[in-house]
Amino acid sequence: MDSVDATRQRVREVLAGYPGSQRAFAGEIGLDPTKLSKSLTGTRRFLAAELTRIAEVGNVTVNWLINGSDEADTVSAVPRRTALPPVPPADSGRYRQILEAAWRLIAERGYHAVRVADVADVCGTSAATIHYYFPGRDDLLTEALRYSVKHAFDRQVAELHSIEDVHQRLLRLVELQLPTAGALRLEWSIWLQVWNESALRPELRVLHSDSYTRWQDTIARTIAEGQRQGVFTDTDPEELTVELAALIDGLGIQVLTGRPGRTIERMRRSLHAFVEREIVRG
Repeated sequence: MDSVDATRQRVREVLAGYPGSQRAFAGEIGLDPTKLSKSLTGTRRFLAAELTRIAEVGNVTVNWLINGSDEADTVSAVPRRTALPPVPPADSGRYRQILEAAWRLIAERGYHAVRVADVADVCGTSAATIHYYFPGRDDLLTEALRYSVKHAFDRQVAELHSIEDVHQRLLRLVELQLPTAGALRLEWSIWLQVWNESALRPELRVLHSDSYTRWQDTIARTIAEGQRQGVFTDTDPEELTVELAALIDGLGIQVLTGRPGRTIERMRRSLHAFVEREIVRG
């Protein structure tokens, strides 16, 4: 069985464990039912965004869907266990609904402006139900960060695993960090708030460090692979990783906070220039 067939089989396993119909599953992952059927029978391949959503709905990782294991060595560093969401309860649909709602509200309004009652209103449930899954409001922020880490990991594995050219893979990895409208901008908002809270609350720093380490490890392993292939310079991968990550962070914050003249396109140009000047050989 080749990797595409194996992925298709694992999607079938996720579907078998889904409480609703195949049509309902297609609707939840945002895929036309006919396209889902074609993907399951092999006449169509799942797209990266579809695998990411399947992993989300099925409470699995894209790494498992593609490589058969959450811990498989792949193009993106595997998050530390502490940086991943806990195993959801048996009624995972409600848990995921609450977490998604809290994640979006915190990203859009700010952590300190979101009340448990706000999350309950969005989910059409009671504050007591929210407290059942997340005892305190701080737990919502903690799990929102873990949710973002899993999202980033899933997206990177789905997008990067088929890119053999390591130079192009690094550029695609950079692209996946731009705070473009939609999920990426919301993830950036979560990170900005976690940075702020971690500076004020030492108890968050271990989770923050474990989460951020995964991102830097992904850059470092990509650069190291390019060096082994003779595509990238021999500069210490750790040094290049620190510089590139710092540049992404600084530019992203300027874009997100609306500094005049700081646009997505300008951020992209600056990052590409750094990669070509400092990382690519010759």
